[in-house]
Amino acid sequence: MPTIRDLLADARARLAAAPFEPQPREAALLLGRVLGLSEAQTLARDDREVEPPAAERFRELLVRRLGGEPVAYLFGEREFYGRTFHVDRRVLIPRPETEHVVEEALATLPTAPWILDVGTGSGCLAVTLALEIPGARVVATDVSPGALAVAAGNARRLGAGGRVHPVGTDLARGLDLSRFDLVVSNPPYIDPADAPSLSAEVLSFEPHLALFAPGEGDSILSRLFAELRGLRSRVRLIVEIGDGQLAVARQRAEAEGWLFVDARADYAGIPRVLTLERP
Repeated sequence: MPTIRDLLADARARLAAAPFEPQPREAALLLGRVLGLSEAQTLARDDREVEPPAAERFRELLVRRLGGEPVAYLFGEREFYGRTFHVDRRVLIPRPETEHVVEEALATLPTAPWILDVGTGSGCLAVTLALEIPGARVVATDVSPGALAVAAGNARRLGAGGRVHPVGTDLARGLDLSRFDLVVSNPPYIDPADAPSLSAEVLSFEPHLALFAPGEGDSILSRLFAELRGLRSRVRLIVEIGDGQLAVARQRAEAEGWLFVDARADYAGIPRVLTLERP
């Protein structure tokens, strides 16, 4: 029977030759997942023999990873703001930069607010804000029934089921905007013309509906700014934007009467979160 060391050596060599850039830790993470061990435990017990069924399950996971499937989909989960969210190919994988939306929201809200999360996907923003803010209630919209199902499942599993309300609609269509104290959104903002620049991991596996804005990259942002004009005075919109979109997003927002409050950079120094306010 192969040892953990044998399997890791083979997997690392194969991953090193992959046409993408896997993290060095991935082999141990994948094998640990199969064996029910942490990464540290896997590395510390590398002389342990692995039973054939487990070795075969590991090889199956490795083949999927070598095909470009993201680790989050292989595991069915991704951490966001200290909590584990279930994810599958119906929703985008939560990114660290989206946590800045949460941080901006926590700095601006009163207690027991009504929050609107437009384009909720996995529900990472809606559920996090419902759990982080005492008394918060969140309406989470999405056009994808699959995404709404994932978001509802995450809300129930993480203890926010009674305060996160999934709604199937396009952006905020049909909602009474006067009830909300804050709106957050991570909308589709990638221009379809930029698709060739995306990694195969993103382009081949993550849902295009949640990635690409029809027409041009700022088309959904422009619609969002227009649709949310019915919010009360001084209610804020905190929205994630793409690389290089700050100037045009601000221009589109101000044309719809929004007041610019702040633009927050992500970990790479790219303006990523735009905060606006109704006058």
